[in-house]
Amino acid sequence: MDQVLTGSLAPAHRTHGVSLPEAFRVWLRVSLLSFGGPAGQIAVMHRIIVEEKKWVSESRFLHALNYCMLLPGPEAQQLATYIGWLMHRTFGGIVAGGLFVLPGVIAIMALSMIYAAFGKVGIVAALFFGLKAAVLAIVLEAVIRIGKRSLKNNVMRGLAAAAFVGIFFLDVPFPIIILGAGLIGFLGGRAGLAQFAVGGGHGPAKADAGSSPEDLLGDVLPDHARPSVARALRASSIWLVLWLVPIAAVLWTFGEANVFSQIAIFFSKMAMVTFGGAYAVLAYVAQQAVEHYGWLRPGEMLDGLGMAETTPGPLIMVLQFVGFMAAYRDPGALSPMTAGILGGLLATWVTFIPCFLWIFLGAPFIEVMRGNKALAGALSAITAAVVGVVLNLAIWFAIHTAFREVQALRLYGVGFDAPVLSSVDPWASALSLAAAIAIFWFKAGMIRCSSPVRWLACSCSFWGSSHENYPPRASARFNLRGHFRACSDDHLWR
Repeated sequence: MDQVLTGSLAPAHRTHGVSLPEAFRVWLRVSLLSFGGPAGQIAVMHRIIVEEKKWVSESRFLHALNYCMLLPGPEAQQLATYIGWLMHRTFGGIVAGGLFVLPGVIAIMALSMIYAAFGKVGIVAALFFGLKAAVLAIVLEAVIRIGKRSLKNNVMRGLAAAAFVGIFFLDVPFPIIILGAGLIGFLGGRAGLAQFAVGGGHGPAKADAGSSPEDLLGDVLPDHARPSVARALRASSIWLVLWLVPIAAVLWTFGEANVFSQIAIFFSKMAMVTFGGAYAVLAYVAQQAVEHYGWLRPGEMLDGLGMAETTPGPLIMVLQFVGFMAAYRDPGALSPMTAGILGGLLATWVTFIPCFLWIFLGAPFIEVMRGNKALAGALSAITAAVVGVVLNLAIWFAIHTAFREVQALRLYGVGFDAPVLSSVDPWASALSLAAAIAIFWFKAGMIRCSSPVRWLACSCSFWGSSHENYPPRASARFNLRGHFRACSDDHLWR
């Protein structure tokens, strides 16, 4: 690991020519546009980092993404940390990963304070609604762009289709899909099947490649990315201390029954099991927060989810709202607002610190294995499966953007969430269509596309007889399978 955490800042990798201040500005831009859940965030990052800035190649981006997909926690934030680490060592990873969540931390904290003091924050959420329409178009563009470059043969297309059918119609857990695709690809790559050696090769560039790569980093393994036992032990010790010592200090100071101790322990557990994204665990978190701990009232989890969906940052930022409300309602000797702020920050800390541990510990070993045929086959297969998963997220996002209600259809174990056609949101549909035309037809950039769309969305929230419907309320219920299903929150918790 680098010297950044033990004294001096490590210098930037000299070959790519991207300065740390420039990287800071780019990662800040990525963070401010990271709406729409993991699909939208990865699409935004791909467009800026790969297409626009050309920092890393498509294959290297997908290689890093595949590793992050296997980890617990928000894969988009971990992907930003990974690429930041590749470009500017450990400090670059901290900058990229930290900036990715910082706007969300500030936004959710502010909205939580407003919510605790005044109740609903629908007007505030309207300020972010237009960006969701633009992000939908960006997600669709990412599916098409990544699909064209990774689905080079019928085997890869079949894996993508199987992943989509499995997660959309059969509710197959995300980790099972990724691990299954990885196993198929590993066996295919080990057997030397040509169908699994796709995607530009996840391995490094050939030595005799005369032309310089289009991406700035190239395929050469940076010195700081070479794994060693000493670096692994140093990374583990530093990030485990940053993660576990605050938890131990809270437990020692307040005892196990205190709300801060409960927050630290509960959300640390969540950080270990959040495979498959936020929606895989939010049902469980909401159930525990309401029924077991009594932190939230029925339906309040949906208000927090609405904040997280309409603000930048990972959707898992909703956990900060839960931590805030938990401490706000059990402040002890502190004022409720002070306790809420500390509770929200504690929940955020124990949720995201492990993400840095996974990257700084595992990424060097993943990088050095890019030339391994079996691993390349596994990651190529995972890439294909990811296309199917992102397509599922894109359709889910489109349905919940254009329609206010959906209903679960089930028949013989097969089913999906179908939109209620009468609940179509004309403004959301029109804004999404306008964003898609701007991006696909006029090739508009994200800032140029999202700014007028967001302005129109904010305007529509202030006029018309049904202005209270903009943005649509985040609403969901839990079914027996533990997933969120959108519907009227009038029936929630009954």
